[in-house]
Parts: sequence; structure tokens; C-alpha cells
Amino acid sequence: MRGNQVARASETVRLKLEGEINAGTLRPGDSIDEKSLAARFAISRTPAREAIMQLAASGLVEIRPRHGAVVVALGAEEAVAMMETLALLEAEAAALAAHRMRDDEVAAMIAIYQDSRDSVAVFDSDGYIRLNTRFHQAIHDGARNGYLSQMIRQTRKRMSFYHASSLNQKARLDRSWQEHGRVVEAIRQGDATAARESMFDHILSGGRVYADLVAALKETNPASEEP
Repeated sequence: MRGNQVARASETVRLKLEGEINAGTLRPGDSIDEKSLAARFAISRTPAREAIMQLAASGLVEIRPRHGAVVVALGAEEAVAMMETLALLEAEAAALAAHRMRDDEVAAMIAIYQDSRDSVAVFDSDGYIRLNTRFHQAIHDGARNGYLSQMIRQTRKRMSFYHASSLNQKARLDRSWQEHGRVVEAIRQGDATAARESMFDHILSGGRVYADLVAALKETNPASEEP
């Protein structure tokens, strides 16, 4: 394969694996090897190897001697640290958005929030997760700070499987929607202080469920432990 063909193939594989990790098809502790990837995607081992290295660079997998690539599993302590960091980043994005979002962007954010109510009513976790992503992305875009948005994306990417799992709980889904409502109202009023506080509380509220899930999965998945 030529250089550009290798790059395209590795990007295709990386995106596919990243989606599977986010969806939980590939779980923390699962192994990924270039030989199987090459056979699965009908490509040579070079782009398969590059895709794995890209995932390792983003923190989604780690390369272990004699074990190959393994989907990263977070310990409870690391999970809490990352959640606290995410809360600070998301809170600042909400504060900036309260000052910087245009009226049409605020209206679009409110529409997403209102649409998500139907998903909560019928306990449609998958639907709510999709709308939750759009809701937060609308705020990130409204903050107009690309570097901040990039940091949020990188942190969320490491946490995506656990975060999605927490929203499979009905009580958390209900609370999440209510918390979104407080963020929406603060941004609608242009109140940066209230937006920051509401978003910070929202992320940490989900974080308590998230840390419990990480701890439970770590305990029941010996493959995720260091050799």
C-alpha cells in the first residue's frame, strides 16, 4: 500500500475501533491485535498497527509488553481525578457560552434540551445520550474557545464508555435532564456565574455514578489489571 492508502486505511480502522470503545462493544481490558484487525478489515498489518498506535496516543488503549494493545481501564482514583477536571473545563465552557452565544444558538440549545425530554419520559437511554452529546457540543461551540473544546473532547474520549453506562440508569437520566434545565436557564439569562456553578454541579453529580461504575468494572475485570 502507498503512503496515502495506508493513512486512509489506518484512519478508517481507528475511527471504527474508537466507536466500538465508546459504545462498549470493546470494553476496558479487551485486547486488540494487528493480525486480527488486518484480517477483519482486509488490509495489511501496517495500517492496522498505525491505527493501534493512534489509539494509544489518544489514551484509549495502552501497549503492554507480551500482551499487545489493551483497551484502557481506569481506576476509581483516576476516574475521580478526570471527572473533577472535566467539571472545571465544562463549567468554564458554560460560563463563556453565557456571554458569547448568539440568540439563535441559545434557541438551538433550548430545542435540543426540550427534545431530550421525550427520551427521558420513555427511558430511551440511547436517544438521550445522542441528544446529551449535542447539548454539550452546542455549549462548547458557543464558548468560542477551540483549545478548551479540544481539552474537553480529549477528556471525554477517555471516559466515554463509563459515562454512557451511567446514563443507562433511570434515576441518573432524570437528574441529568433536570440539571440541564438549570444550565439552560443560566445561559439564557446570560448569567455566567450561575452557568458555571450549574454545569460544575451537573458534571460532578454524574461523576459520583461514574466513579462507582469504574470501581465495579475494575473489580470484576481482572484482565484490566496490570500484569
